[in-house]
Amino acid sequence: MKQTRSNTDMASVAEKAEAKGPAGSQTLMRGLDIIDAVMDGPITLADLAAKLGLNRSTTHRLANALIERRYVTFMPRIGYQFGPKLLALGFLAQQRTDVVQVARPHLEALAAQTEDTVHLGVIEGDLALYLDKIPGRRRVEISSRVGERQPLTSTGLGKALLLDEAEARWRQLFERDQASGSPKADYAAWLERMKGYVEAERSFDLEENEDLIRCVAAPVRDASGRIVAAISVSSAAQYMADDRMQALTGDVRETAEAIGRDLGWSETAPTPRARTRRS
Repeated sequence: MKQTRSNTDMASVAEKAEAKGPAGSQTLMRGLDIIDAVMDGPITLADLAAKLGLNRSTTHRLANALIERRYVTFMPRIGYQFGPKLLALGFLAQQRTDVVQVARPHLEALAAQTEDTVHLGVIEGDLALYLDKIPGRRRVEISSRVGERQPLTSTGLGKALLLDEAEARWRQLFERDQASGSPKADYAAWLERMKGYVEAERSFDLEENEDLIRCVAAPVRDASGRIVAAISVSSAAQYMADDRMQALTGDVRETAEAIGRDLGWSETAPTPRARTRRS
């Protein structure tokens, strides 16, 4: 009578079959699989072996090699998790990533698709700093310039940068901008719109910063889920009716998310506002 093979036996057979290929590349790929497996949090040896489709002894040997190089650590009764070397590499990669360089091909594609002016900006102090600008194909003059600083609470890009901030911070910046000469606005109406922007993960400029100019903006997040930049599509109000602004929302958000993915962001990264709601 035939006996059913155990999972361990089948894993051993699979490993032997794979051994026909280049051993070095297989070991490297398995090591990377372990690193991928600990990305979601600590994992036990049994769960790690099952996830990789390997037996425990092979999994233990591979994991120990990563522990020796400080890419992975092991905590008794908890399991394997990120090591200090991975944390250091992640920090260095983030520090050396130029958001303008990463974003540029995405901005150019969005500008070509929409035929409108596209901006990239970050927060600098209490203002929005414009880092890049791709002119549109329409005969529309957008007065923004690279290196220019604009109010956070009246620009679409600025509001996108503020989506994770607390309401107290919103009010502080709103009052500052109003005192600094931003077009006069009603805080209650502005606040209500901002709450809607948070839910939609995008913001609008409804001719609030520049007469007859409207824009749709969305935040760019990094690996931690934090907003590190924002992008916007701007055009004359005649090309930015309410229905077109709604239609552009998906394109602008998708572009912001694509830039974020190049910076290490993923859909599973919780936003600071979401973390606050859970606590």
